[in-house]
Amino acid sequence: MVSTQAITAVLDSLADAWVKGDADAYGAHFTKDASYITFVGTMYHGRNDIIESHRALFEKFTKGTKLSGEIVEVRCYGPDTAVVTGRGENHKGKTPKLTKVQTYTLVREADGQWRIAAFHNTKRRELMEAISFKFAPQMRPTGRLP
Repeated sequence: MVSTQAITAVLDSLADAWVKGDADAYGAHFTKDASYITFVGTMYHGRNDIIESHRALFEKFTKGTKLSGEIVEVRCYGPDTAVVTGRGENHKGKTPKLTKVQTYTLVREADGQWRIAAFHNTKRRELMEAISFKFAPQMRPTGRLP
């Protein structure tokens, strides 16, 4: 059985690297060939791309921010693969409403370490969602997440 504690520890450490503005430590949590999709749709491929893009982010737009999040669900697919669904936000000061929906795919690599192989971040548009459900109620999700 997979320890979800080991998986969530990776995400906690990732958030810690963000707070420190440490792009190298942040990038170390990703596989060498990871894919990373931002909420604006930019796609980065590979650990080096993730590191360099975050180095620029930490120096400018996200300087002094922190990550807040909640894990909605952890699903394991065998002993070496897990998918984490959650909500998150980067911010300064008090934790705001978590407006982004995030999916992490983690793999346990040959060295025994869990790393993120894919990350997708989507900004939830509640108004658009509500309008969609009003005019097409069958679009409303029926499955309940834990």
